[in-house]
Formats: sequence, structure tokens, C-alpha cells
Amino acid sequence: MKRTDLDLASRSLGGSVRWASDDFFAPREALIQPWAPLHDKLEFGPHGKIYDGWETRRRRTPGYDWAIVALGVPGTLHEIVVDTAWFTGNYPPEISVEATWLDGNPSNDQLAQAEWVAVVPQSAARGDTANTYRVHNHYAFSHVRLNIFPDGGVARLRVLGTPVPDPRVLGSRIDLAALHNGGEIAECSDMFYSDARQVLYPGVARSMSEGWETARRRTAGNDYLVVTLAGPSHLSYVDIDTGYFLGNAPGRVRLSGRTDDEAPWQEILAESAISPDGHNRFRLDPTPAISAVRVDVFPDGGFSRLHLMGELAGDALAQAIAHWLRLLPPPAYATVLATAGFEPVAVRTLTTEQLLSLAW
Repeated sequence: MKRTDLDLASRSLGGSVRWASDDFFAPREALIQPWAPLHDKLEFGPHGKIYDGWETRRRRTPGYDWAIVALGVPGTLHEIVVDTAWFTGNYPPEISVEATWLDGNPSNDQLAQAEWVAVVPQSAARGDTANTYRVHNHYAFSHVRLNIFPDGGVARLRVLGTPVPDPRVLGSRIDLAALHNGGEIAECSDMFYSDARQVLYPGVARSMSEGWETARRRTAGNDYLVVTLAGPSHLSYVDIDTGYFLGNAPGRVRLSGRTDDEAPWQEILAESAISPDGHNRFRLDPTPAISAVRVDVFPDGGFSRLHLMGELAGDALAQAIAHWLRLLPPPAYATVLATAGFEPVAVRTLTTEQLLSLAW
């Protein structure tokens, strides 16, 4: 499955709108809601027409308005969508987007002082349109700033890209399937009702629509999905959360693992019954380092979340840290090394021991 079309800013992944110059008419938080913008032409409030989006007041002084979004998962950016749905006489005629990478939870002062890189230059935008802009930058970023010229409203901001999780937190038992740790859906037999990637999202589902559900199977066989783990791993247990799945949870599941794309699947959990609307946890026998897990559901159905708990194997953590360092913008790379007490040397010169010392 494509990873480049994942909305890294979405609130479903933990994104947040940290700061904005103004949101007099409509709140900035709506920019990253996962659902399509809604509209009721008859709905008005104390500040005027109510819009499902972010809208600033009419600017009477020089300058422009902006909003800063902390990505739910840092990553490399491929495409930006500035959706002005329902904004017709009040949309910004031009926009630009900047990005930066900051460690931890930066304050507004730190955001203001950050070194921002233009990823979408000042460009024309149209009203009531999903304005799409390609990004040509290979670095990973943690925050984006949407600038609108001079003011107006935007319904949604979608930041499509590839997750680049922070590997420094991967040094203990973690959820190796979690999207924010580097897991991804590699294959899925059926996504008739909902996207299988949702089972790797953080938090708990709020309804059945936020999980994975297949069509009813009318032929022989069963449905399945394949998860690529954060790296070669030793798994200890699995938690299959069937929350909200009552009459449509699978009757049974089976898990298999493999060491690489060419290796055969080896069973790591024999076919087992699971219960609807709850957590189904199974201890897994010790396995070789596996890089992917296949979850077979019998015969069909769905579940809300999948957690595959374990530890990265061998030097996988050091390799993940090295890959992450190569994707950091130069100022961020220098900051990370300086914080660890290292000189700003090339990644290839760092030893495995030095790379592992960056882990938390």
C-alpha cells in the first residue's frame, strides 16, 4: 500500500494546531479534522456565518495570517492539500507552506524562532477547491506553517507524506505495528468498509468506522492483512481490539511471521477464537527476528486496533537511528548530535555504540 498518501497532520494521528495569528470567525483546530468539511448555509453564530474550518477576520493592516500545525507523525512531505471547501467570497487568493523540525514539545517562542523552510512557495489558491501542491524536499519535518495572503478561510489542511518516526524511543518493548513507530500495512485482502491502516493508529477507536472491516465473504477462504513491523523484531504478545465490532468481529484469527519478503510464513499464533467488542490478548512463543506479520481472520469481519508488542532485534535500532538522522534537516541534525555531546560529523562515521547512545 502507498505510504505517501498518509495525512501526517490529521488529528487521528495526534496532529494539533499549535498556534495561529487569528481565528476570529472559525477555530484553527478544525483545519486537521479527519472528516470532510460540513456546511449548513442557514447556520449563523455570534461572529457571523459558521464554517467548518479556520477563518480569520478581514485584515486592515499590512501582513498575512498563518497557522502552525504539529504533525501527528513527523515525516517526509510529498503533497500539500489546502482545501477551501465552502469558502467562496472569503478564501485566501494565495497561500504558502513552510516546515521545520523541532525536538520534543516546543513552546510558541521556540516555534517563532525556528528555522522554517519553504516547501510550497507563495502560490495561487481557488475558492471551494482542494488546492493541491507538490513538495520537492527530501528532509523530514515535525511542524508545518500554513500562510494565507492576506486573510480568509481554509476548511482543511492535508499534509501527505511518509512517516519518519523518532527511533530513539524504540529501545524497549513497544508496539512494533504502530504507525507512529514505523509500522505499516503492506497488503490487505479487502477494505470494503474502511481503511486497514486505521488499526495501526494511536489511541482507541471512537466507533466501528475507525477500524478495519471487510465485506461479507460469500466464497471459500478468509480475509487477511499483512503488517510490516518497525524493524526486525522479537514479538512477545498481540492485542487485537474488537471494540465496537459486535455482530461483525471475526470468529477466529491466526498470526504468521516471516523474516523477509522472500521467506515463507511461519505460524506464531495458532488459529484461535476471539471475542467481539473487547481486547483479545495472546502470548506469543519466542520467534526468530521477524519483519512482517500476517493476520488471518476467519472467515471475514473486522477489528478496531492491532498491537504487536515486542523489541527490535540485533542492530535494527542502530540502523533505524542512522536512517532517521540522514533525513533530518541540517540544523536539526546538528542540534541532536550536540545535545548528545557529539561533534557534527557525518552519520556514516558514527559507531553502533554511538548511535545506540542516542536512544532514550
